Amino acid sequence: MTGASASSFRLKPVAFADLEGWAFDDPSPLFDAMAACRQHIKNVKPYRTGSTGLSSSDLLPLLDSAAEFAPSSAAEARSFFEAECRPFLIEPENGGRGFVTAFYEPEVEVRAERDDEFRFPFYRRPDDLVDLDDGNRPADMDASYMFARSESGVISPYPDRRTIDEGYLEGRGLEIAWARSKVDVFYVHVQGAARLRYADGRIGRITYAAKAGHPFSGIGKLLVDTGELPLAGISMQSIRAWLADHPERVDEILWHNRSYIFFREAEVSDTNLGPIAAAKVPLAAGRSLAVDRLIHSFGFPFFIRSETLTRLDDGQPFARLMLALDTGSAIVGPARGDIFTGSGDDAGERAGAVRNAADFYILVPKEAASRFGW
Repeated sequence: MTGASASSFRLKPVAFADLEGWAFDDPSPLFDAMAACRQHIKNVKPYRTGSTGLSSSDLLPLLDSAAEFAPSSAAEARSFFEAECRPFLIEPENGGRGFVTAFYEPEVEVRAERDDEFRFPFYRRPDDLVDLDDGNRPADMDASYMFARSESGVISPYPDRRTIDEGYLEGRGLEIAWARSKVDVFYVHVQGAARLRYADGRIGRITYAAKAGHPFSGIGKLLVDTGELPLAGISMQSIRAWLADHPERVDEILWHNRSYIFFREAEVSDTNLGPIAAAKVPLAAGRSLAVDRLIHSFGFPFFIRSETLTRLDDGQPFARLMLALDTGSAIVGPARGDIFTGSGDDAGERAGAVRNAADFYILVPKEAASRFGW
């Protein structure tokens, strides 16, 4: 298969016995998330079908069965998936393995009004930002641009991070809240959501609404390529430490990533639930995966196995069934995933150093699996 990201791959039928670590996993937490996906598909709209051809219609038989099943043990939960699905190893054409990183929901101290200390805003989506498709995208604009500026009927690239930081949106009333640190704001852009802690103790939440359109450029890669940090030690923590030690270069480094994210305010109905993600359902810590949405359709289960990823399971190799519920600019390819670790500083510590090779298996409902050689 060839995905929209130009990554070729195949789905290789395997047995559940081939999924190392499967026999010790407890996928029970997935049932609530599957119920939320089912409600969205039935009552709102189906998810976009990725280049695998697996659609929400293919997924619904699994979700319907899950709605009538309540596992009382890990073994029962595994047996449900064994009865309803067939596993396939996602094999990239180049013969390599997959790769996982992790993301989290930061918690940031903010103020509702700007002051001398809290000076860096989180912005709502501006009214001159428009969605692009093949019908309105200018011929000379890269097809990867999904957003742009519309001014007097003329569509052009939206101002980038540097231009916005230098005041392009000031005076338009788009500020949701103000943070103390420009680096904190940047990392919320990278994560795509945050909890906001106000001075009066109130907890708010912001989540992704749109982006300026420019491609994501990782600042970690920049620091490695320029010799500032070693590849072996790159992590969110090491990058933050470098930025703290080099305040005079913060703008230079952050502006390398021209991408800029806009947010919307979201209700915090249950602090145990993660933010509403691209699949329009709450993320479940440790069980939600961001994938390349041009290739994969939201809601499908993926079993991820990484023998080198041991920081999330008390030193044990990572082996969990997860649901594809989110996406991201840096998540490109058929066997590329981003694991949601939860909310707050502890979740950030867990997520910050996850960069591991992994095997990706997609669980396909039985009827649809027949199309893929099972």
